[in-house]
Amino acid sequence: MHTGGITSYIDVAQVTLYLFWFFFAGLLIYLRREDKREGYPLKSDRSPHILVQGWPATPAPKVFKLAHGGTYEAPNNRPEYGPIRAKPIAPFPGAPLQPTGDPLLDGVGPASFANRSDEPDHTIDGAPKIVPMRIATEFNIEGRDPDPRGMPVIGTDRVLGGICRDVWVDRSEPQIRYLEVEVTATGEHRHVLLPIYLAKVHGVQGEIRVKSIRGHQFAGVPGLRNPDQVTLLEEDKICAYYAGGHLYATPKRLGPVI
Repeated sequence: MHTGGITSYIDVAQVTLYLFWFFFAGLLIYLRREDKREGYPLKSDRSPHILVQGWPATPAPKVFKLAHGGTYEAPNNRPEYGPIRAKPIAPFPGAPLQPTGDPLLDGVGPASFANRSDEPDHTIDGAPKIVPMRIATEFNIEGRDPDPRGMPVIGTDRVLGGICRDVWVDRSEPQIRYLEVEVTATGEHRHVLLPIYLAKVHGVQGEIRVKSIRGHQFAGVPGLRNPDQVTLLEEDKICAYYAGGHLYATPKRLGPVI
């Protein structure tokens, strides 16, 4: 019998290999079960009584302790979304959905959003993470950069949507997240947020241009419950509104590219 051999057919290296295979298979099954804690089981288009979860099945509920107090159970029976404000464009399962109301607010396609917690994100110290600079007075605009405050905000149709009144910053990752826009296009004087990554600040021209939506559509941007902070759910709805504009803002965008 050679060194390391257990029998004439089995040795230590072979046993080690088999153990690794079993361990790796178990790891894959465990990870596949764990990633089904959110979004599973899926609902079938054929019947509301059919649940699609595949193999392995959805794991048993687990309670997670949150950093700033409270707990969260997953999976849970909390609905991920409300009534679907859309209808299929064809009678077969999986057909694309067409919004039935305002496509920027119906939560369908590029305008869809997750039903996140309706509480603000927090810093490690427990303070609201994303706030306007009128609250986070320790922040300022770099002198070599254009200050967007006071600039007009122009939609994709070159129509005035509002005036930038403040800048919202991320306290944890020092950077600008949103611009606060006072809507003036429809005579309403409400304040809405504009994601900075969907805006282009032109310092020379002294204006902010937005390709996502038209000027009058700024009036429909989802608002804030608290004027000095934004919740996770509000962030998702706001970003979804502008994202949906890339497809739904004008009828022309719904047509084929070619």
